[in-house]
Amino acid sequence: MLNYLTLIFFCQLVGEAFVAATGLPVPGPVLGMVLLFAGLSIRGSIPKDLDTVSGALLSNLSLLFVPAGTGIMVHLSLLAGDGIAVSVALVISTMATIAVTGLMMQALTRKKPGSVDDAE
Repeated sequence: MLNYLTLIFFCQLVGEAFVAATGLPVPGPVLGMVLLFAGLSIRGSIPKDLDTVSGALLSNLSLLFVPAGTGIMVHLSLLAGDGIAVSVALVISTMATIAVTGLMMQALTRKKPGSVDDAE
C-alpha cells in the first residue's frame, strides 16, 4: 500500500513541478490529480490497494483542513475589510455550482431516443 501512497504523492509532485516550470494558473495538486485520473483511465480500473489508500485519505480529509482554518483565524483581520465581498462571492459561486451540477445531471441522465427503459 505504501507504493500507492507514494504514487499519489508523486502525481502531486509532478503536478507541482509542471506548474512551477510553466507558470500555469492551476494548483499543482489538481494537475497531479488529472495525471492520476488519466493513468487510471488508461489502465481501465482502480487497483484494490489504491482504493484502500485513497479511502483512508478521504476518511481523514477533515484533518487536512485544520491548517487552512487556523490560517483564516490568524489572518481574520485581513478578511474583515473584504468580508462582504468574500461572502457575496461565496454565495454566488455556491449557487452557480449547484446550477451547473443540476444541469449536468439532467444532461447526463437524459434518456437517449429509442432506448429501453427497465422501469416500464
